[in-house]
Amino acid sequence: MAEPYDTLLQVQELDTELDQLRHRIEAMPERAELADVRTRRAVLDASMVEVRGQVDALAARQAALEEQIAASAKRRHELEQRMRTGGVTAARDLQAMDQEVGHLAARQRTLEDQELELMEEEEPLDVALADKKSRAAALDADEARLVAAIAATEVELQASVGTVATLRAERAEGLPAELAERYERLRSHLGGVGAARLVGDRCDGCHLTLSSVEVERMRDLPADTFATCPQCDRILVH
Repeated sequence: MAEPYDTLLQVQELDTELDQLRHRIEAMPERAELADVRTRRAVLDASMVEVRGQVDALAARQAALEEQIAASAKRRHELEQRMRTGGVTAARDLQAMDQEVGHLAARQRTLEDQELELMEEEEPLDVALADKKSRAAALDADEARLVAAIAATEVELQASVGTVATLRAERAEGLPAELAERYERLRSHLGGVGAARLVGDRCDGCHLTLSSVEVERMRDLPADTFATCPQCDRILVH
């Protein structure tokens, strides 16, 4: 096989290597794992927002109850003070005040029971929220680990891409412009392979077998002349 076709196949091999390296960069298993981690984190964030909303609603109800309890306790204390200091002497007024104190005490107990129920209702939510925060922290650690691993691998692979690309450019300089243009055009729409070797009676590009007549015709061509695969149209070097 004569020049420039041996150089063309070298360029093809280097282009294939570059394609493989770039595919490795894009298809790192860590990328899929990272996407999964981020999806799970987003789902977890949504559930945390929901639980926090429930906790906040309970906290608001609890705050309202505490205000009512405080108001009842204050009113009760004021009445009891007036009753103890002798500021009210009329029996009917004292009786009315005593009844109100009783009602206030009962109301305060009811409100405190409701507050206790809210606290009991909030407890499992607090536990669930703490568990979700723990899981979120673990996912954040996984994300950081994967981002670092991807970055490190990218640096390594990009260095290889640079080395191979430099070598490829050096090899491609030896190709005639017309041949290089045809090769690039074929490569762009034939899955990255624009030139292949004829191995026996088989095209190494599409892996299909050529007829014996076609093979003989190609073998009769001058050594410095390339043929085109009748199956895939790739430059076929014999």
